[in-house]
Amino acid sequence: MSTARASGGGGETRTAGAAANRARLITAARAAFAEQGYVAASMDELTASVGLTRGALYHGFGDKKGLLAAVIDQIDGEMSAKLARAREAAPDPWAGLIEEGVAYIRMALDPEVQRIMLLDGPAVLGDPSTWPGEQACLDLTIQSLARLRDDGVIRPVDIEAAARLFNGAALNAALWVAAAQDPGAVLHRAIEAFRTLAEGLLVSR
Repeated sequence: MSTARASGGGGETRTAGAAANRARLITAARAAFAEQGYVAASMDELTASVGLTRGALYHGFGDKKGLLAAVIDQIDGEMSAKLARAREAAPDPWAGLIEEGVAYIRMALDPEVQRIMLLDGPAVLGDPSTWPGEQACLDLTIQSLARLRDDGVIRPVDIEAAARLFNGAALNAALWVAAAQDPGAVLHRAIEAFRTLAEGLLVSR
């Protein structure tokens, strides 16, 4: 019994240590990817900066690409929380859906989101619409649009198709802003067009 407890304690210690190393690497990678870009960021310098070796990186993430995916997952969680606050602050469900999309587009001005999520992320990991976080966002949009349709706020359209197009419009607007030479100048145009497109879903009053 005492041996089992000692073994379990050692296992817990190893697990806690691995989790701590993982968190340190994600924090360091997030800073490096934001400041230097994915390609320029050195994994040797990154691991050394937190007192670890490349072995810890490979053990926790597989490779540099896996580390980027972990960083994106963390940032995506933070973005989702901000989008939820934008939605909840709106006066009604339709306005909440629109403000959530607008808030997403505005995030393209955030240097960290711009560099990691909208520029390097798609270049390394592929189409953002296939990422786990985007799928969760799509599910929420489907639910929101289904309720709005049932309440007679929007037209009786195919909900999945409408949700994919709605989210795709916001995503592509954000990608456009992020890649623009003058993102701030493009932002207003992108948001105005997004609002106009989305209003096409509304029932004529």
